[in-house]
Amino acid sequence: MKKLRKGQRGFTLIEVLIVVSLTGLIAAGLTTTIMQVLTMSHRTTNRMTAVRQVRQAGFWVSPDVMMSQNRTLGEDSGFPLTLTWIQWGTNDTHEVIYTLVDMPGGLKKLQREHYIDSGLDATNIVAEYIDADPGHTSFVQDGSKYIFTVTATVGGQNETREYEVQPRPESL
Repeated sequence: MKKLRKGQRGFTLIEVLIVVSLTGLIAAGLTTTIMQVLTMSHRTTNRMTAVRQVRQAGFWVSPDVMMSQNRTLGEDSGFPLTLTWIQWGTNDTHEVIYTLVDMPGGLKKLQREHYIDSGLDATNIVAEYIDADPGHTSFVQDGSKYIFTVTATVGGQNETREYEVQPRPESL
């Protein structure tokens, strides 16, 4: 047994320290890379949520403005926005009111209330995370067209879109 031990050699302290140091460097590099990937993924998700919110707002507001015969813009950047029209063929009177409703954290929700012949038909939250600061979200008339600017902010990522909407000709 003594002969077997005599021929065996172990690692020196320097060799062990080098291996531990190299393993630590590799682990630190991998950890940093993984954290960066997760951070970028989170930012991308927030950005896409903001994009989806401004697209939703444009999807709802634009057709209602095109359909409307009368538009009443509120004092606060154009909100509440009231749109009315008479449905061809049925003579039903439609009224849609867009308002900005408070959310926790200072952002707003864009809410749509639809009335038919003065009776509430539906209430929808069209978009969330709306930045209602002046210049970020507004609805204004520019000659014969309307410009709807909307900004959504999610987790520090924001998206702004501007929609130019031309109402139907007989309503001008």
